[in-house]
Amino acid sequence: MHRVFLGLGGNIGDLDSNFKKVKDLIKSNCGKIINTSSIFKTPPIGFESVDFFWNQVVEIETHFKPATLLQKTLQIEKEMGRTRVSGQYSSRPMDIDLLYYDNSIIKTDNLQIPHPRIQERKFVLVPLVEIAPDYIHPENKSTNLQLLEQCSDISVIEKLQL
Repeated sequence: MHRVFLGLGGNIGDLDSNFKKVKDLIKSNCGKIINTSSIFKTPPIGFESVDFFWNQVVEIETHFKPATLLQKTLQIEKEMGRTRVSGQYSSRPMDIDLLYYDNSIIKTDNLQIPHPRIQERKFVLVPLVEIAPDYIHPENKSTNLQLLEQCSDISVIEKLQL
């Protein structure tokens, strides 16, 4: 089994329902969820929107290889109503990012693991630190907690009480 961290995020639709549904779809299509962070309310980054995001990190165990897991997560996004516009950030019901896959470093045209912007995004690092503060980024050898302490993102991240 492989240990994988997935970043979940969405800012349109019934967010409470979307987050419950995406975790059900991950369980039935990708693997066993073994840990979940709290859900955090965060501002959009990279584009303008009045709708704030909800973000969460889940840790799963899976037997799927990275490319297959990516295809499965893209299918879940599509099933949840996401339409992608090439090269642009936009509002979406659900986004699923493969953050870490074991201690692997993967660089292909379609997939980069670890996710190339983990260290730049508090909306990823805050939930990661909540469930895996000592997990070591396989490329730069820093823990998630160290990455958060060094992060220059000044976004306000609010833990939701659901």
